[in-house]
Amino acid sequence: MPQAKPTMKKILAVSDEIVTIIHSPQILELYGDVDVVFGCGDLPYYYLEYITTMLRADVIYVYGNHDGVQLKADGRKIDRAEGGILIDGRVYRHHDVLLAGLGGSIRYNDRARNQYTEREMFHRMLRLIPGLVLNRLRFGRYLDVLLTHSPPFGIHDGKDRAHIGFKTFLTFMRYFKPRYLLHGHKHLYRRDINECTTYDETQVLNVYPSRVINWGED
Repeated sequence: MPQAKPTMKKILAVSDEIVTIIHSPQILELYGDVDVVFGCGDLPYYYLEYITTMLRADVIYVYGNHDGVQLKADGRKIDRAEGGILIDGRVYRHHDVLLAGLGGSIRYNDRARNQYTEREMFHRMLRLIPGLVLNRLRFGRYLDVLLTHSPPFGIHDGKDRAHIGFKTFLTFMRYFKPRYLLHGHKHLYRRDINECTTYDETQVLNVYPSRVINWGED
């Protein structure tokens, strides 16, 4: 079956830290032409809500290891961004783009929300397989983008326990071959570091704290 190419042209991806210029009226001038926004975790829900309201673009996101219940200005407690599309642990079709989400980090604290052992993340991946196979049958490919919070093991990850990546993601890329794996979690403090790595057929991109992706120009 021929693989139809997504018509999406421009993506704004965000993760881990509020970017002041994005959380301001200048967002329209700088990013008003983006087709969709991807969130890779550990961001205040009000930030994601602001982005989707200002850009009138869908914000599709996964949880980070620090995400949980947050308090809104009106006193309500929420566990997700209102107006956003949470795809953590599921397969999702956004127009002609096929997505899947596996948020959270490696487990480094007991009883912590959105932290997983390698075995737990592997089983989360297994639960995606029926949806991925259905994509393959219907559209000729498993998916286009995998959204994660943590990086894959050995790619953009850290040496400390909290920032070790998942080997499960390496397996995922080998079998399901997404065009992109977008992640956050690993903070970058040097502008001369461009964390874009090709693994098998996948472009692995660290989007911290924001990154514009022009589809097909990587």
